[in-house]
Amino acid sequence: MNVEGSSLEGKVALVTGGVGLLGKEHCRALAEAGARVAVADRVLGATSDLAADLRAHGANAALGVAVDITEPESVRAMHERVRAELGEVDVLVNNAAIDDKFESPEVAAERSRFETYPLSAWQRSMDVNVTGTFLCCQAIGAAMAERRRGSIVNIASTYGVVAPDQSLYKGRDGRQRFWKSAAYPTTKAAVLGLTRFLAAYWGERQVRVNALSPGGVENGQDEYFVATYAARTPLKRMADPRDYRGALLFLASDASAYMTGANLVVDGGFTIW
Repeated sequence: MNVEGSSLEGKVALVTGGVGLLGKEHCRALAEAGARVAVADRVLGATSDLAADLRAHGANAALGVAVDITEPESVRAMHERVRAELGEVDVLVNNAAIDDKFESPEVAAERSRFETYPLSAWQRSMDVNVTGTFLCCQAIGAAMAERRRGSIVNIASTYGVVAPDQSLYKGRDGRQRFWKSAAYPTTKAAVLGLTRFLAAYWGERQVRVNALSPGGVENGQDEYFVATYAARTPLKRMADPRDYRGALLFLASDASAYMTGANLVVDGGFTIW
């Protein structure tokens, strides 16, 4: 049984970071709910391939578009193309983000330490995770405000709510394999602050702005890490990428019509301890 207001039939939804692990599931969930979906990411070929797959599986319409969300002109061009080919954007999902990866295990522990963390990595995370979200909200949210309707879902993180538990990143031998950097939790906390700001700023224009904070997703990590994370979580498992579909559709659709400025935490209970 469908929840009242959960259909996105006739709506246009745009997902940044659309070909990532969670981005793909966001796009599929929105398409299955009836939305015409714009898949936005840095590489046009990958976005076009996913859009073709969505259409092959019954999407009303799907479009792949390349974008660099740190560049205002690129964001503007993305928005204009989506408007021209799919229509005005009703749902914006700001999913694109950087989570540090290091070139080799040998350097990971040293480069990820707060005392030696590179300024360039910090700035890049700020550019993508915070400025990129700001620019997409500024361009697309402003158009929503003019039309007096729309839903923005900013993808944050449990690490925007609580500090990283660095013990999770130790190996079986007790050695620190790497440190969760300061950049990721700082930028995700900033996304939550921006969410609340925009909810208040655009509330009277009927644009709802909420955040979704996922917990850790199982994605080929080593068995020891998965077991350690699961033990730290009340539900005793990491998330499957599909675990966020229902929460995303709730926030994107009129099922959450009286909800704005909120942070919906879906983390298997990770943040209750």
